[in-house]
Amino acid sequence: MTTIASDGIAGTAFGLRRLYFVRFGFAIVWALVMFTTASNLGPLAVTLLVLYPLFDVAAAIVDARASRTTGSPVLLYVNIGVSLLTAVGVAIACASGIPAVLRVWGAWAVVAGLVQLIVGVTRRTMGGQWPMIISGAISVLAGGSFIIGASADDPTLTNAAGYAIPGGIFFLISALRLGRTANAGRHTVSTPERPVI
Repeated sequence: MTTIASDGIAGTAFGLRRLYFVRFGFAIVWALVMFTTASNLGPLAVTLLVLYPLFDVAAAIVDARASRTTGSPVLLYVNIGVSLLTAVGVAIACASGIPAVLRVWGAWAVVAGLVQLIVGVTRRTMGGQWPMIISGAISVLAGGSFIIGASADDPTLTNAAGYAIPGGIFFLISALRLGRTANAGRHTVSTPERPVI
């Protein structure tokens, strides 16, 4: 028996779809709470700034597990390492002020954006990855703007809070687009193999 749709791709798409919905929800809630505290580095802001890259670590671990059947998730492991370093870097930078935080956050956005861009390109055959590719490119540009914004006269974390919203929206779009691929796995058609004559 052969199947028309690949169970591995459909299963990965299903897992990623759920993950992307969760990432969308987290990004929106995080951004809304972060906006309330973006003008200073109080305890809530510090907690949120460290939490975001740690959540990215958890999401990358889930993504890597879901992606085992469709290829090597090496770049996702790179992303895990970079996000762990970022959480530590942001925690340390918070003691130095908003400009230092923006520089660390900006460097992370650039590197994470490049990883997301490459992962999205390598998964194009699965479908639903164009929003991730665009999001990765935007992340690279946003990271550069955070680094430049750190030199402003009165830098704030407002842009960092706003950075999460487009990323969340792109995760939502990808989740919706992956629905077709995930559903294809549920509706695979089995056909008997024809004997070779």
